[in-house]
Amino acid sequence: MRLNRCFFACPMVIAMLAMVASAQTYSLSDNAPIKPVVFAESNCDAGCDAAPDCGCDATPDCGCDSAAGDCCDRCLDLGLRCCDLGEPFTLFGTSCCTGVDVGGWVQAGYTDYNTGMFNNHPGSLDVNQVWLYAEKTLDNCGCGWDWGFRFDYVYGTDGPDTQAFGNNANRWDEGWDNGGFYGSAIPQLYLEVGYNNLSVKLGHFFTLVGYEVVPATGNFFYSHAFTMYNSEPFTHTGALATYTLCNDVEIYAGWTAGWDTGFDRNKGDSFLGGFSTQLTDDIGFTYIVTAGQRGNGVVNDNGYSHSMVVDVVLTDRMNYVFQHDLLSYNTLETTGVNQYLFYELSDCFALGGRFEWWQVKETSGDRDLYEFTVGVNYRPHANMVIRPELRWDEDNTGFIVPAAHNDRVGFGIDAIVTF
Repeated sequence: MRLNRCFFACPMVIAMLAMVASAQTYSLSDNAPIKPVVFAESNCDAGCDAAPDCGCDATPDCGCDSAAGDCCDRCLDLGLRCCDLGEPFTLFGTSCCTGVDVGGWVQAGYTDYNTGMFNNHPGSLDVNQVWLYAEKTLDNCGCGWDWGFRFDYVYGTDGPDTQAFGNNANRWDEGWDNGGFYGSAIPQLYLEVGYNNLSVKLGHFFTLVGYEVVPATGNFFYSHAFTMYNSEPFTHTGALATYTLCNDVEIYAGWTAGWDTGFDRNKGDSFLGGFSTQLTDDIGFTYIVTAGQRGNGVVNDNGYSHSMVVDVVLTDRMNYVFQHDLLSYNTLETTGVNQYLFYELSDCFALGGRFEWWQVKETSGDRDLYEFTVGVNYRPHANMVIRPELRWDEDNTGFIVPAAHNDRVGFGIDAIVTF
């Protein structure tokens, strides 16, 4: 049955998603290139007797029993075993002399159907991302000069989708394929300089647009939304300034060589900017815009896109995200509305749901696609997460789903190990 387009305004959808959720607050890697979700402070006391962080993680000091405080009481009331993730390990870590942090992760997974968006090799176990990074974080505490840099390299089935495909052929990492579905990419290589509350990135860096990201450690789900893959850039090359106006407001502005280019303009010339703020202790808002020429070798592909993300902390365990994207260029016009709801059962288990409407406007008529995904994040250790999911797609136009079927249900599962 075809869904009504008004789902994004319907409280029934939120109630349904509340049955399946989890928090993207705890990234597998503290160095994952994403903005972390901000949670309000819990009601727990700072001391160990109150089970710090409400994690119910069975620390020796607390014991995680009914006498250890409200946090563990709540965990036990849910009928869950308190879990101990252990201490995270690193192969390289941060140099005490240079401040350079080196690390990465390995992601491998299986899906039984082709989403056309990263997970495009059904029926086999694939290595999606072998990721290495080196980073010196700019950290001047808001006073004086400092500098930093970031370098990322990825190999796997996600490599070809992460390359600077907006480039001319064989420029930067475009075309670094390794036969079959595998390839390499360098999605980030930039220098960052800061003075007081102002910092500037120069080079090749991830976009600010949208909620989902390319690095597997920054997402709850194995699969990606239609909007993220089809209506948003992955990377930019250029200069991006960030100014911290106060503790709750950041302003962004810069110039880029269009979308997904790596040190090659290819007719790209674009503004990237916006702001992020905490509207209240529990509500964050981010608005990002691109305007100008996207590039990709298309002459006069002028236009505009924006992404608005509202992140709401409903409880100390539940997090709701609403995203609206609009893209209007000469060669493409789309609208996307995405909703996410996450619920953290314990440090080891989290549930999540994503509901999306994505529309492509064409002269022959609009194409409307819908997607609903539910999944689990299971963390047996601080360095590992396993992410099974079920995904339903509806597409009556044959744009993504074969026209003979209109809709489909697929299963996917992956595991990520950080180091």
